[in-house]
Amino acid sequence: MLTPWLDSLRIFLHVLAATVWVGGQLTLAALVPVMRRRDAGLPKVAAQAFNRIAWPAYWVLVATGVWNVVALRSEGPTHAWNAVLMVKVAVVALSGVAAFMHTRAKTTRVLAIWGALTGLTALAATYVGVLLAG
Repeated sequence: MLTPWLDSLRIFLHVLAATVWVGGQLTLAALVPVMRRRDAGLPKVAAQAFNRIAWPAYWVLVATGVWNVVALRSEGPTHAWNAVLMVKVAVVALSGVAAFMHTRAKTTRVLAIWGALTGLTALAATYVGVLLAG
């Protein structure tokens, strides 16, 4: 009886963290032009506030992702599933690295490049996650 409850908790936490990490990035990106028109420094303040919830969400995603793999290993994953899992791990790692580099960017151009890469890799990780879930 406990296993279904733990399974639903694992999936809930993973999806919740993804809504913050991925959805938050998309929302913030859409709001940046509006914030800039109000105050050029506002996007940076908003990004710093977002980072306080985004990074914990990222690490919850990593932890629950590992938990997902452990839970699903008992089902005997195929070679193809393992290959897609490796792509997922790479894209998630790239998403984290790109987000970190975005926070360290000094110019608008570099900020935009790392921001775009962060968003694209977060979306790619979401898509690959759907593939893994079947």
